[in-house]
Amino acid sequence: MRPDRPATPTEPLPVARVNVGMNVVDSAGDEAGKVTAVQMPGTDVRPDTAAGDAEHLMGAGYIRIDGTGFLSNDTYAAGGQIAGSVEGEPGVVNLRVTRDELFRATS
Repeated sequence: MRPDRPATPTEPLPVARVNVGMNVVDSAGDEAGKVTAVQMPGTDVRPDTAAGDAEHLMGAGYIRIDGTGFLSNDTYAAGGQIAGSVEGEPGVVNLRVTRDELFRATS
């Protein structure tokens, strides 16, 4: 089973359960930032990343994360890098990877 595909056809993709404003926590338990955009797989909205990475993200779906910390850049998590999410105020997105493994924005 691929992590970016649901276990059953009726189960939504992990990226489909993410909302703008949710906090993002990486696999080490460190805060990665807040979700500022959500795009489903097959989107035509190109992320601000290097060529090749952008096409991968567009195919897999992605979230844009407003980074935390001094001088941090925005990052992107592909649909397959999302482990799951927890509803709430503001809600939490759990990643399968560490912050260092996310795709960096180019600007």
